[in-house]
Amino acid sequence: MSRFTAEDTELAQKFFQQSIALDPSFAGGYGGLAAAQLQAANTFMTRDLPDMIEAAEGYARRAVALDAADAEAHTCLGRVLLHRGNYEGARVEIERALAISPNLASAHGMLGSTLIFSGHPKEGLAALERGIRLDPRDPRSGVSVNQVVLSLYFARDYEAAIKAAKWVIHSYPDHPLACRGAGPGRPN
Repeated sequence: MSRFTAEDTELAQKFFQQSIALDPSFAGGYGGLAAAQLQAANTFMTRDLPDMIEAAEGYARRAVALDAADAEAHTCLGRVLLHRGNYEGARVEIERALAISPNLASAHGMLGSTLIFSGHPKEGLAALERGIRLDPRDPRSGVSVNQVVLSLYFARDYEAAIKAAKWVIHSYPDHPLACRGAGPGRPN
């Protein structure tokens, strides 16, 4: 999934399905499948977004039910709820993730996205920056830096948004979101 290609995302879905078949009690398989489905639908548009959000929510909820102490599972459920436009529910799940693992970079990034799309772009920017600082080599950082651009834009800091967008395009030329904005629940 970290390669951010449509083909690898499809392959990741198959591997997560295999992991579930091998061990139906493994929360990580369900959370991973939920994340891969969202990536396929929202980033690559290879799947129907409403159908994938529905399926991903079931998998994410199953992951949380199997392991309530899995911070990644709570982050994944938060991501699904963000895609549904349920900002409060998303924030609750992400805060649960951060209570379990305060330095989980992906949770800080998802908190940032949730804050941005719920009308708090400056707070969202701070959360995104913290997530990037916590894991600067995260292969998913292309998503976070794209969200930084959106936070600056939504905060009406257009000059900084343009500068950041140019940096993202230069720094992540192969990332599918670098040259187009992406938001939860809407086409890229």
